[in-house]
Amino acid sequence: MMRKIGIILIIIVSFLVTSCLRNNEKKIDDLVNKKTGEKMTRLDKIMKRGKLIAATDYNSISYFVYRGEPMGYQYEMLKLFAEYLDVKLDIVVENDLNETFGMLNQNEIDLVAMGLTVTKERGKDVDFTYPHTQTRQVLVQRKPDNWRDMKNWKEVEEAMIRNPIQLGGKTVHVQKNSSFISRLQNLSDEIGDTICVVEDPKKEVEELIKSVAEGEIDYTIADEHVALVNEKYYSNIDVNTPVSFPQNVAWAVKKGNDSLRIAINEWITEYKNTLLSRVIYNKYFKNPRSVNIAQSEYHSVKGGKISKYDEIIKRVSEKYGLDWRLLASLIYQESAFQPDVRSWVGAYGLMQLMPGTAATYGVDTSSSIEEQISAGVKFLMWLDEQLPEDIDEEERIKFILASYNAGIAHVFDARRLAEKFDKDPNVWDENVDYYLLNKSKPEFYRDSVVKYGYCRGEEPYNFVTEILERYEHYKNVLED
Repeated sequence: MMRKIGIILIIIVSFLVTSCLRNNEKKIDDLVNKKTGEKMTRLDKIMKRGKLIAATDYNSISYFVYRGEPMGYQYEMLKLFAEYLDVKLDIVVENDLNETFGMLNQNEIDLVAMGLTVTKERGKDVDFTYPHTQTRQVLVQRKPDNWRDMKNWKEVEEAMIRNPIQLGGKTVHVQKNSSFISRLQNLSDEIGDTICVVEDPKKEVEELIKSVAEGEIDYTIADEHVALVNEKYYSNIDVNTPVSFPQNVAWAVKKGNDSLRIAINEWITEYKNTLLSRVIYNKYFKNPRSVNIAQSEYHSVKGGKISKYDEIIKRVSEKYGLDWRLLASLIYQESAFQPDVRSWVGAYGLMQLMPGTAATYGVDTSSSIEEQISAGVKFLMWLDEQLPEDIDEEERIKFILASYNAGIAHVFDARRLAEKFDKDPNVWDENVDYYLLNKSKPEFYRDSVVKYGYCRGEEPYNFVTEILERYEHYKNVLED
């Protein structure tokens, strides 16, 4: 029972630790480089921390989860930039631009990675990077209800607003604190008529486009590349009326964070000249399959699911006091939610249980999905019970996951190596993980304290890292 409580505490502690780390970022500007005596730059601090913290928006383009895998235009670029810096990536989801800029200026995040239109007004508060794309603002409006029955396209065109002057006296809903507000205000002055602008404090651009399609509002404004993607989802909307000239779209850093801005600019310059940049852009903005993906029930934005086994995973997790998103991340790592997959060593099912382990918990290949998942969780609980009680709850889940993958005997070997070489045997990161990772090298697996010999340590090392990183993505977009 104590172990079950321990597993629950792992989740609670992880939230508290993450919160504390982000609060500490407010004080990080006081750090000093001990070698030079100079104040550390933002880039120095990222490298020292080993992690890039970036805010992006949660929608069907920037960042989402599809069939268990994190995806998105901004996410893929962020992942590549983090790899360029050789640091980990921590995504913070925030669709409120005021909140996002507030986090940036309080040093809670390193950069804002969204489709930010570069404007003079915003330039007073943040420093923009080189643009990663260009776009223009367009009016999103609904076609006439009977547009499919109209005899020719000219009739449809005549029913549409095609000249911005026609917006006089109209009401346009836009995302709060967006660049669309100032554009509409300027447009109102230019046409000499009032455009009623309603700032929506809750809905972001894609949600407002959906509101237009469903008849809740008549008009909104969106960046053209976003509007064109959404036009594929909603056949009854029109996005062919521009309301601005082409504009640059970029990321933003805190004022004066030149070291980070320069590093991003260097990366963007290289990245934009690669085939990969065009592949990623086309994947999200021109790929005809994007419609099917966005409409899938396994798209976290539209459908809210990551697999067809979500309800079973939730039920088993609740029974054993686990966060279902953590269990789902483990299952994705093992089988990508494919129940019939079998490994070369004979492990099978969603949880990839070895036949002997499965038999211990009374299941086999003919057992139901729920029975197999329950057996896998029971095995996790058993591993938890074998670990020393003095391993901190925050660290404990890492030891359990590594043991699930490589066997607890190899984890105990890595703990003994850590203790021998004056590292903490109860801490995973940069302590025990190092020795498990290197347990494929003779100088480690032949050491006198090692009892179970060779281990291909890269596999459990990556197993732990990838499950916990994916778990963070699931927490960002899925309810517990």
